[in-house]
Amino acid sequence: MMANLSKIDDGSVVVVSWTGGKDGCLALYKAILAGYNVSHLLNFRSTSRIGSHDLCPDLLKAQSEAIGIPLIQTDFVSYEDEFKNVVRSLLKSGVKIDGAVFGHIETHKNLVDRVCGDLEIELIMPLWQQDSEQIIKDIIDAGFGVIVTSFNSELFGEEWLKRKIDAEFIEDLTNLNESIDPCGENGEFHTFVYDGPIFQKIIEITGYQKVHRNGYWFMEVSEFYLKEKSDN
Repeated sequence: MMANLSKIDDGSVVVVSWTGGKDGCLALYKAILAGYNVSHLLNFRSTSRIGSHDLCPDLLKAQSEAIGIPLIQTDFVSYEDEFKNVVRSLLKSGVKIDGAVFGHIETHKNLVDRVCGDLEIELIMPLWQQDSEQIIKDIIDAGFGVIVTSFNSELFGEEWLKRKIDAEFIEDLTNLNESIDPCGENGEFHTFVYDGPIFQKIIEITGYQKVHRNGYWFMEVSEFYLKEKSDN
């Protein structure tokens, strides 16, 4: 069964599929608001390629620390098999897991249906088939700090690296190319969340390089630190 988060949950324990980007972070936020207890963030990296949304593993660890939820990072040959392996290992260790949260909007539903069905846990997709512009507005309204960390170089110039998702973001995308989905749902761009209402600390990126690889521009982060929210 897939949850739509329309009602406050009874405290079920869930894991969240995690890449460090805006969609997974908003899905996590919505799950928390709905009353789910999040035990772990799960991050998987392909052993066969460097994906356009892959981020420095240490940055994801910093997110985990800033949010206060443990992160499990693992490489995979098959995402489906590795996701099930990690969840089964957690269950075997005594962790209670009732469901899994995904930030997918239009793709991969058959895959996560199958994964959760095999694990006999609830599939939770808070953003499924929602309007991309509304998702961006929800992210901004909730107070998340998000930057663009990679994008298709045929669509964007390198000046878009580290661009913040702000009130002008959708208009600027439309002016650039009307075919670009506001959430980058077709792989146009990927993001990193450095702050927000579920963050106890802010991630400040102080050093990075611009790298062009396989048709994408990337931010390769070399320096960052965690800043207390009370800091000026």
